[in-house]
Amino acid sequence: MTPGVRTRFAPSPSGPLHVGHLLAALSALRLAERHGGTCLLRIEDIDARAQKPEFTTLLYEDLEWLGLNFPGEPMVQSRRFGIYGAVLETLRGRGLLYPCFCTRTEIRAQVAEMGRAPHATLGYLYPGTCRNLPPELAAERIAAGVPHTWRLDMQKVQDLVGCPLWHDMYRGTQRTVPTRYGDVVLARKDFPASYHLCVVVDDAAQGITHVTRGADLFEATHIHRALQAVLGLPVPQYCHHSLLRDNAGKRLAKRDGARSLESLRRAGFTPRQVLESLQTALRQGGIWYAPGD
Repeated sequence: MTPGVRTRFAPSPSGPLHVGHLLAALSALRLAERHGGTCLLRIEDIDARAQKPEFTTLLYEDLEWLGLNFPGEPMVQSRRFGIYGAVLETLRGRGLLYPCFCTRTEIRAQVAEMGRAPHATLGYLYPGTCRNLPPELAAERIAAGVPHTWRLDMQKVQDLVGCPLWHDMYRGTQRTVPTRYGDVVLARKDFPASYHLCVVVDDAAQGITHVTRGADLFEATHIHRALQAVLGLPVPQYCHHSLLRDNAGKRLAKRDGARSLESLRRAGFTPRQVLESLQTALRQGGIWYAPGD
């Protein structure tokens, strides 16, 4: 690697940060530091339903308390919807997107009838119900205001780019088979651009050369590689690190009420104690205990 290494820490302000986020931040920062590179901050706040201004404020407070510094102004995804919209329009113009009018309930029922098991990471694979809907019928439904999403036709993507490769620093060379992941949603009325679309566009825009993130996103990276190929974007190297878990083996996550950095701070723990608890967890197979436990 060269001094041109560029990583990023990209939290979503949908709740307080926890120690798992600290692991993600340190993984990105240390990889960049080891090679004289740069680690940037990106705020992934595209889901307006889940974001709250106080969570963004808290995020910055936590980073300041821990002494974690990132150069320049952070990229904020909610300011970039025009850019994502232009990319979606490009994909739509190339015939790679189609409107889908199925509800989640209908999709689950269709999948159950087909006997297809849900994908372990990405949910139920879409069976392609609306893929070949007559264009005039689709246009009529859109004009009538029928709720819909925009899906990426993975068969067309695979026909265009084949099965592209990417490299994981822990697992080696990987081969993406786009059709394995179903026709993923890239936009819907209440969600102008999906995580999958935003992350590949923003990694390219920020010149990210190495993406460090949790192992739970390993499968999603295959989708991102397919998007990079079809959009002609650079391909970073990836490093999917292990996840922290509590003493019951449950991974730390916002929705599970994981111990937040704010709560540790307010309980009187120092940044050094929190960092030491993280290092202990890594030595003990990823099982994390609060300082003093």
